Amino acid sequence: MSVAAGDALTLYGYWRSSAAYRVRIGLRLKGLAHTDVPVHLVRGGGEQRQPAYAARNPQRLVPTLLHGDIALTQSLAILEYLDEAWPDAPPLLPRDPLSRQRVRALAQLVACEIHPLNNLRVLQALEHDWHIDPAERERWVRRWIVEGFAAFETLLGQWSDGAGACIGDRPTIADCTLVPQVYNARRFGVDLAPYPKIRAVEAACLAMPAFDAARPELQPDAPGA
Repeated sequence: MSVAAGDALTLYGYWRSSAAYRVRIGLRLKGLAHTDVPVHLVRGGGEQRQPAYAARNPQRLVPTLLHGDIALTQSLAILEYLDEAWPDAPPLLPRDPLSRQRVRALAQLVACEIHPLNNLRVLQALEHDWHIDPAERERWVRRWIVEGFAAFETLLGQWSDGAGACIGDRPTIADCTLVPQVYNARRFGVDLAPYPKIRAVEAACLAMPAFDAARPELQPDAPGA
């Protein structure tokens, strides 16, 4: 199977999914037109579990990005694919190896260390399998965000030049990953005062049209949208 750069892009996601939020940002930063198809993660037991969706994404997770007829999964892998498939559009990774490593390290700190411990299916398992009450589940979420953000803030102090993005002067995959996690942190009541560098990066990013348009509350499936 093959695809062409001109083939249509269709993003299957959920308005509040931080992984889908990452890809929405990346598509807009690259200037790539796409169609959004909502996948409700709760209604009817979760539309991601229905056979038609599972045929595209056997993990039954969002996002899935269709490029033509090819299904792409895993948000960080999708973002790197966009960078490689459209090399002439604004890059999501720096060119020099050290900066690329640092961008990937920050992105994976969020996507591999913080997010998996507080995503929907983990919270549902804590509720249904272990009967953990809502207050304790939220304390669980905050515990891992706080630990991860402390490390992220320290790394920004070591690596960032304060130019408005995590690494360098333009947003990268690291910023695509951080901003949705800050949204989640606010949702769960995390005190962000100890993280001035994270807050500064978020503010600079949200001032950009690509980040602003990708906000969860502006998506077509958001309540009240």
